[in-house]
Amino acid sequence: MTEVDSATIAFANRLADAAGAVIRPYFRQRIDVADKRPIHDGKPVFDPVTEADKNAETAIRAIIDRERPEDGILGEEHGEKKGTNGLRWVLDPVDGTRTFIAGRHEWGCLIALEKDSRPILGIIDQPVLGERFVGANGRAELHSGGAVTPLRTRTGTQMADAILCATHPDAFYGEGERPAFRRVERAVRMTRWGGDCYIFGALALGFVDLIVETTFHRWDVAALIPVVEGAGGVITNWQGGDCSAGGQVLAAGDARLHAEAMTLLAG
Repeated sequence: MTEVDSATIAFANRLADAAGAVIRPYFRQRIDVADKRPIHDGKPVFDPVTEADKNAETAIRAIIDRERPEDGILGEEHGEKKGTNGLRWVLDPVDGTRTFIAGRHEWGCLIALEKDSRPILGIIDQPVLGERFVGANGRAELHSGGAVTPLRTRTGTQMADAILCATHPDAFYGEGERPAFRRVERAVRMTRWGGDCYIFGALALGFVDLIVETTFHRWDVAALIPVVEGAGGVITNWQGGDCSAGGQVLAAGDARLHAEAMTLLAG
């Protein structure tokens, strides 16, 4: 595991502070919403973007360019800038834009640092609630209200008692994905929809046991990996492999529950 020094962690927190300062004035305001209109399964899908997304990423990138110009940057809104040192910041300034424009709070700013394409630091920041989940060096913490709380996932939960979360039922449009998800859904106690990146914070807090997602991009997942793993959870693709490039994602509070969910997904 690559150790992340305290100065780099502090720098990442400054990036989150800067993004939050940009985003907060837009929340629950009447703002323009553009549609990227990607095509999935032969049909256009509403994929909104706002000035909050674009301006927050611009603010983050300006700080990185000024203070760490050798680092690469990959952002959802403004593309990729190659670096020269094997380090790359991966940015999703507002993960959960649909939720954001609906005036709900279950969204966040995602900031990750990769070393040779492997996430080594992750931040899930909810700047309106003042909650920041930080994962690095095999640990995860919640920063909120001036306090820092170590995070641990809930372990020992039986599948029949588990709480399952996913962002939206219509996201499972790949071949066989919807039936696979339903097998897991039928096995758990309760399923809750919605939440985007925020549900991964809830898993790290120990309130959610399983998360099953798909159609992720790298910027959707890179920041989540250090947080979930630092809290003692497991996060992979549906087959148990690396999910840092995106695609299908399965997260669980412990390895046993993760393995059971993988078996159900595989059919």
